[in-house]
Amino acid sequence: MWEKTVHVQPPYNFDRVLDRLAINPLINLNKDERWVKVPFYVKNEPVVVTVKATGTIDSPTFVITGSQREMMEQALQYVSHIFQWEVPLKDIQDYFLLTDLQDIFIEHRGTPLVLDFDPYYCLMKCIIHQQLNMTFAYTLTSRFVTTFGQEIEGTWIHPRPEKIAQLSVADLRELQFSGRKAEYVIDTSKLIAAGELTLADLQSKTDEEVIDTLVKIRGIGKWTAQNFLLFALGRPNLFPIADIGIQNAIKKLYNLDKKPTYEQMEEYSKPWEPYLSYASLYLWRSIE
Repeated sequence: MWEKTVHVQPPYNFDRVLDRLAINPLINLNKDERWVKVPFYVKNEPVVVTVKATGTIDSPTFVITGSQREMMEQALQYVSHIFQWEVPLKDIQDYFLLTDLQDIFIEHRGTPLVLDFDPYYCLMKCIIHQQLNMTFAYTLTSRFVTTFGQEIEGTWIHPRPEKIAQLSVADLRELQFSGRKAEYVIDTSKLIAAGELTLADLQSKTDEEVIDTLVKIRGIGKWTAQNFLLFALGRPNLFPIADIGIQNAIKKLYNLDKKPTYEQMEEYSKPWEPYLSYASLYLWRSIE
């Protein structure tokens, strides 16, 4: 067993993080005790570490614990990346206090852009969630992981692409996947398992290059590619104008009679660059 204390630059609101993570029924967390279990793979070996908040928004401190001491350094780097501890939220906060999003940023001060726990899981989740309401989307994702993943230390860890590549459409139809969505999940997993799509390589590509790479894959459109950029790669300047939640948040913010057009959204969002991802995140929060 190992334990490490980490200090993070303020402001950082981990309670907002837990509120958001709690939407996903797969995630093992305790909001009262302020901890979450983070599952991931190191060289295809499953690892679970516990991240527990022990500080405040203005003095954020975390205790990280794990059972595999030889994985400690990799685990620390991994959770730092997932929870975006290196991103200076104060600079972003100060920037938005001079914009129309001032009130939202004051209310949700210190809310970071937290990544999904694994890029492959993020891509599968994005494909599964396409054109579904949030409740059923998480139900379907949970069935996918609990059927084909594994449980370690009371925490579900998602399946590997090699396993999903071996499935038939009928296997996923049993979980209430549509036939088309089942094909997208299996075919994309086959590309990854065969090495024709290497998600780690996308980290070094520009946003446009990542989108161009992903939308060539059957079943992945721009919305899915943008969500992957946001929640797998943590890119800071994404504004998915086709997202219904962001449309509703802008309608509320500007007291519009109807949802804004794409042209209006482009115009509203210009002052929010180069931090459009944080504008997106806080707009989502404003209607949740």
